[in-house]
Amino acid sequence: MDKSKRGLLFVLPALAGTFIFIIIPIFCSFLLSFTNWDLLNEITFAGFDNYKAVLSEPEFLQILINTFVYAISTTFFAVIIPLFIASALNTKIRGSEVYKTIYFLPFITPAVVIAIVWSWIFDPNIGLVNTLFKTHLTWLFDTRLAMPVLIFVSVWKLIGYNVVLFLTGFSTINQNVYEAAKIDGAGENEIFWNVTVPLLKPTIYFVTLVTAISSFQIFDLIYVMTSGGPDNSTNVIVYSVYKYAFEYFDIGKSCALAYILFVIIFILAALQKCCTKRNNA
Repeated sequence: MDKSKRGLLFVLPALAGTFIFIIIPIFCSFLLSFTNWDLLNEITFAGFDNYKAVLSEPEFLQILINTFVYAISTTFFAVIIPLFIASALNTKIRGSEVYKTIYFLPFITPAVVIAIVWSWIFDPNIGLVNTLFKTHLTWLFDTRLAMPVLIFVSVWKLIGYNVVLFLTGFSTINQNVYEAAKIDGAGENEIFWNVTVPLLKPTIYFVTLVTAISSFQIFDLIYVMTSGGPDNSTNVIVYSVYKYAFEYFDIGKSCALAYILFVIIFILAALQKCCTKRNNA
């Protein structure tokens, strides 16, 4: 057996798992988006009725706005903050390894555990936040505060992972560039904005894209902390997909909404790639 066949034999279990648990479900869910099915009765063909029904729902616009507000805000802060933290850690400050571990711990902690803990912290009666700041705010029960709280928790969770990605990007930069900039009389701020940031563009693009995609797919924090409330102020597309499927038992609309989200993410990724190419040209 030659090397190529041996290699194929080793990756065959992974390929089989990908095909069975990812490719086939994607294909089946796409077909289901054109049907009516409640998990109990027979499947009937519905054409584009599910897509029309979902797009014409009175609450769809609010859900779409919530999704974009959450995703854009989370992506912005979860890219900017780790970039500055990674820049500081890259200067070999004392105890940097300890800081890296501390920042990364939230990312490897299960999201459900994080959601439960932060729900306690923001509890209006026994919460640590109200106790420390002597306030009486109903954080997760206020339509104006619930979304900012979710964004804060999400950014807090993502910081560690993005810091590691940025540190990897910093490690690829030739140190001679910094030495040359210092010899030319450039200050720390000038070096950061005129040397570091341009050389980190591929890493910034990758981190932004990954963070944006994960933000559009948020579910666990919302499910545990707010359940889409209050008054749909934190309801997003993925949580609505879950509600259509397992609360309303409307699998067709659930799959249709999932593919609407797929189209949105695909368009945003394509636009971001085009913008990056123009900036690099």
